[in-house]
Amino acid sequence: MTAAARIDALDTLSATDLCTRAEAALSALVDVMNQETVLLRAGRHRQAVSLTAEKARLAQDYVVLARSVQRQSARLKTEAPGLIDRLHNGHERLATQMAENLRVLATAKTVTEDLLTDVAKIVGQQAKARTYGKTGTIAVDPSASARGIAVNRAL
Repeated sequence: MTAAARIDALDTLSATDLCTRAEAALSALVDVMNQETVLLRAGRHRQAVSLTAEKARLAQDYVVLARSVQRQSARLKTEAPGLIDRLHNGHERLATQMAENLRVLATAKTVTEDLLTDVAKIVGQQAKARTYGKTGTIAVDPSASARGIAVNRAL
């Protein structure tokens, strides 16, 4: 089935079916993002990464359904106003969950970058020679901070 045929098929669904599918996709996406956020907060990054493919699939499904809802909004407002209101509320939950998820991801990224920078500085300090410069102080060469580090991914 082509993409155009799938879009046409969605656009011809009854108001109840289209809204119900969109709400189910939205709810599943919010749940997966919540799981990912909880795992990242707990420092269980590998388990969080395992949700990436499912999150991407659910996001794609939701976007396709949301676009169909947008195209059919006049009809849906007439035929299923209560379901449209539920979708709006669900979309607000998604926005809240996405903001929280992005905050946690940004924090994890910052912590990782800080940790790697600190390790690189320590490794670089251990590797450089301790000699006195022309002024009688220990010379500091910022370019020698780290020439490379190995990361044990088994942890």
